[in-house]
Amino acid sequence: MTRDTPPCERAYRRTLAVLTLAVALWAVAWAVLTPGFRSPDEQNHLNSAVRIAYGGGWPAPGDAHFAPFTDQAVAEAAYPADLPGRWRYRDRATQFVELTPVPADERVRISAGNALPAPGTSATVDQMTQHPPAYYALGAAVLHATGTADARWDVALLTLRLLDVALFSATVPLAAATARRLTGSRSAALVAAPFPMLIPQVGHIMGAANNDALVVLTGAGVTYLAARVVTGDARWRVAVAIGLVLGVGLLTKVMLAFAIPTVALAYLLAPGPRSAPAGPTAVSRAVRGFVALALAFVVGGWWWARNWIVDGAVQPVGLPRDYSGMTPVPADQVLPDALGRTAQAFFGNIGWLEVRLPGHLVVLGSVLLIGATLVAVVVPGARRGSLAIALLPVGLAAGVIVNAVKSWSESGVLVALQGRYVFGGLTALAALLAVAVWQACRRRRRAVALAVPVATGIGVLAAVAGLAWAFVAMYRGPGESAGVAWERWVAWSPLSEPVIAVVLVVTVVGMVAAVVVAARWRARQPVARGDVVEVQASAPDA
Repeated sequence: MTRDTPPCERAYRRTLAVLTLAVALWAVAWAVLTPGFRSPDEQNHLNSAVRIAYGGGWPAPGDAHFAPFTDQAVAEAAYPADLPGRWRYRDRATQFVELTPVPADERVRISAGNALPAPGTSATVDQMTQHPPAYYALGAAVLHATGTADARWDVALLTLRLLDVALFSATVPLAAATARRLTGSRSAALVAAPFPMLIPQVGHIMGAANNDALVVLTGAGVTYLAARVVTGDARWRVAVAIGLVLGVGLLTKVMLAFAIPTVALAYLLAPGPRSAPAGPTAVSRAVRGFVALALAFVVGGWWWARNWIVDGAVQPVGLPRDYSGMTPVPADQVLPDALGRTAQAFFGNIGWLEVRLPGHLVVLGSVLLIGATLVAVVVPGARRGSLAIALLPVGLAAGVIVNAVKSWSESGVLVALQGRYVFGGLTALAALLAVAVWQACRRRRRAVALAVPVATGIGVLAAVAGLAWAFVAMYRGPGESAGVAWERWVAWSPLSEPVIAVVLVVTVVGMVAAVVVAARWRARQPVARGDVVEVQASAPDA
C-alpha cells in the first residue's frame, strides 16, 4: 500500500481484511467442530491425498481402494453411527453418543506400511479417481510440507480441512472485488464479504476435507475475471488469467464446465467501441474469449475429452450406485422433491445430509437469494455483469436437478441432490446479493454504507447460530447437558480441550472485530446534505 492511497481506500482494505479473517475463523471453527468423516466422502478424499503422498498414483475409476489406515480410521471414527441430530431417529442403528472414542494417542498413524492398499486388503472402492487429481496432489504436497503425511489419521484429516479453509477464505476478497467491479461501490463490496456466514452448509463443507474448496476458489476467480470483462476490461492478460483459472478448475472437477457460459456471455456483453472508443472490436473480443476457453482446455479441459475417448463417458463412474433401500419418487413429485432437497442441501444438511436445517429457514433463504438475483439482473445499473455471473450458480443448480431427474428416469429414485455442487457459484451469489442491496438502497452512499454493519451483524448471528445448532446435533444426546456434549466433543477431537477453547475464543474475537469495523465503516462515511448517489464505475447497461 503506497502513501498516496486515499484514506477511504485504506479504510476499505482494513475493513475487508477483518471481514475476511472473520469468515476464515468461522470456517476453522467448523473444521474443528465436525467429527471425523462426518462430511460427504471425507474418508475418500483423505485416502486419495495420502495415496498420492506415498506414490500410489491415480488409478483408473473403480480401481482405487481404501488403504489399511483408512479402513482402521473409519472404524475409529465410528462411521456411520447415527448422530443425535439426525432428521429421523433409528432405534436399531448404532448411536454416536453411546460410543466411547479411541484415545487420541492410540489412533492409527499413517505410515509406509499402511498408506497404500495391498491387493485384496480392502473391498472398499475409493471413487475419487473419477475426478482429476489436482486437489489431491495439492493435498499431498501440504501433508508433506506440514509433516503430517505420517501423522495420526485425525491430524492429517484436520490438516486437509485447514487447507480447504485457506482456499475458501481467498474467495471473500474476490466476492468483494466482483461486487465492487459491478457497482463501483466499496460499501456494496463489503456487503458481499460476510455472505458465506449466512449459510451453515458452506461452513460445514468448506471446513471439511474435499475437492469442493478448490472448485469454489476457481469459480470465484472466473466470476471476478468475467466481471472485469463484462465491465470493459478485455485486455489479453485477463483472457489468459481466465484460461488458467478455469483450466485449474476443470482439472479439479467437472462442475467448472458450467463457468464456460459465463465466460462466453461476459465477452459477448462486454462494451464495444461506442462506449470505449479505444477498446477492442466485437471480433477482437470474440478472439480473446476463444483464446481464454482454448487455454482452459489445454490446462484442464483435456482431461474430460480424454475420458470421452478412452472410457466413453465424460465422467466415468468410480463406484456404481446401489439403489436398493431407496424410496421411489412418484412422477408428480419429482420436480418439487428435487428442488426442495437441493435447496435443503445448499443451506443446511450437515453430516452426510442427515441433519437438516429447519425447513422454514431454507424457504426464507431460497426466496431471498432468488429475489436478490432477479433484482440484480432486472433493475438497470449492473444488469450486464449480473446476468453474466448469474449463469454460473443457476447453471450449476440446473445441472444438479437435471442430472437427478435423468437418474430418476432410469431408477425411479432421486440421487445426487447435493447443494454443495452449487458452491462453485458462491462468489457470484454474494456479488448478486450485494448488487441487489445496492439497488434497494437506491445507490445512495450513506444508505449502502449502513447496509455493511447490518449485513455483517446478520452474518455473525447466523454464523454463531449455525455452529451452536451443529454442536447440539453432533454431540448432545437426548436429555444431556451442554457440558456432557462438550466433553464428548473433546474426547473425539484430534485437539486438546485448551486448544479447542482457544479456537472458539479467537473465532468470537474475530466476529466481534468484524462487527466493530463494519460499524466504523458506516461511521466514516461523510455526512452530506442530500445523500450522494453512487455511480457505476463500469460501462452502462445496454
